[in-house]
Amino acid sequence: MIKPGLRIGLIGTGFMGRTHVLGYTSAPRLFELDFDLELHTVADITESSASEAASRYGFSHSTEVWQNITSHPDIDVVSITTPNSLHKDIALDAIANGKHVYCEKPLATTLADGYEMTEAAEAKGLKTQVGFNYLCNPILQLAHEMIAAGELGEIRSYRGIHAEDYMASEDAPYSFRYESQGGGALADLGSHALATAEFLCGPVECLMGDCVTAIKTRVDASGETHAVEVDDTGRAFVRFANGATGSIEGNWIATGRKMQHDFEIYGSKGALRFTQERFSELHFYSMTDNNARHGFRRIEAAPCHPPYDRFCVAPGHQLGFNDLKAIEVAGFCDAIANKSEEPFNFRAGLRIQHLVNAVQQSSREKQWITIAV
Repeated sequence: MIKPGLRIGLIGTGFMGRTHVLGYTSAPRLFELDFDLELHTVADITESSASEAASRYGFSHSTEVWQNITSHPDIDVVSITTPNSLHKDIALDAIANGKHVYCEKPLATTLADGYEMTEAAEAKGLKTQVGFNYLCNPILQLAHEMIAAGELGEIRSYRGIHAEDYMASEDAPYSFRYESQGGGALADLGSHALATAEFLCGPVECLMGDCVTAIKTRVDASGETHAVEVDDTGRAFVRFANGATGSIEGNWIATGRKMQHDFEIYGSKGALRFTQERFSELHFYSMTDNNARHGFRRIEAAPCHPPYDRFCVAPGHQLGFNDLKAIEVAGFCDAIANKSEEPFNFRAGLRIQHLVNAVQQSSREKQWITIAV
């Protein structure tokens, strides 16, 4: 059977641009999608870099003008993997031209911009996706199911962190990430920790934030010194609507940490712990075990934890970061085909933006902030 084509335009060819390409090329081979995905046009800052990316990744066309993608009549989906400050303008232009939009997080640099993007897409009835692919991990889905089924009992406490060390050196050059529109560690990494917390424990009801800039100045490539306008570490004490309490942290100066996206959840009947550094494992403690057998036991990802079975027929062989992107792309394509809801649409991304803003506001005002549930 001949499937309709879904033509992709990608804007930005850095780290996340590459992951989008891997997602688009892997998903059709692993899932029964309703579309044939076509890598149509890629845009980068210069024509030469765009042309090189087109050749390397398999796009039919390239351009240095992103509007050539958002306005192209043949393109159906626009992927945005540019610096954060460009998200709004690109997304709004794509939406105005009737395109579905897949945007990396954070959705926008301000809450007002996020609202504008979300309402524009919803008014047009277009499908949207924000890149929170960690939530696509089958092991996180299992944790969500175990909590919902009451296997942990009443959830009492939560601890979550996303920490890396790519800004730990004072010699790391100044870039857009250190400007206010870059968002800081809280928006860049803490957004993942916040999304995971609400995915597992439900909505945050109120919070107390603390944002810290440890390295006050950075030097750019030309030798000019700039003041850093964003946080290196963003933390919050949180209270969830279900009565649980906890803490959440985003940190990009965590020396030695390359990919720590961890959580611990404590309930009246049991507990869970997880680390992204071994993200095909979930550790479960059950109060129903015999006293002589108490302890965390390891659950390994396996074909019985869908969609792990799409990637491997054997348990314990593990998935990778880019596999999660393929799962995210497949979910987005199913949403475009009206087979399911979007995995994490602009409205969901706006919610995380709201939480990030609340942590920042709380840090400035040094008081608890109530969050609309």
